[in-house]
Amino acid sequence: MTIQQLIEQTGWKPVTKDADVTKEINGAYCSDLLSWVMGKGQPDQAWITVQSHINVIAVAVLREFSCVILAEGAHFPENVISRAEDEDLVLIESDLPVFETARKLIELGV
Repeated sequence: MTIQQLIEQTGWKPVTKDADVTKEINGAYCSDLLSWVMGKGQPDQAWITVQSHINVIAVAVLREFSCVILAEGAHFPENVISRAEDEDLVLIESDLPVFETARKLIELGV
């Protein structure tokens, strides 16, 4: 599934402009402990988190995630969005809790 297909099928809000939404999503990873994510996350996964600070972008780029999904109705600050755009990283906001966000990805076959 591509990021664009995920956005269309969930109605979740992409907050980055001009980022590559044609990237494939091959799995998902849920965690908020950045050191754990750096050690366990895999390339092309969607990362589901409630962390919205600038270090999320560095970790997502390091692990080569397809996108970052911010759950629980949280919002990314403008400086984080700007940095993600510089890195061509798609940021998406979901109003669902982390568990429900992950379940939705599973339902969609991710």
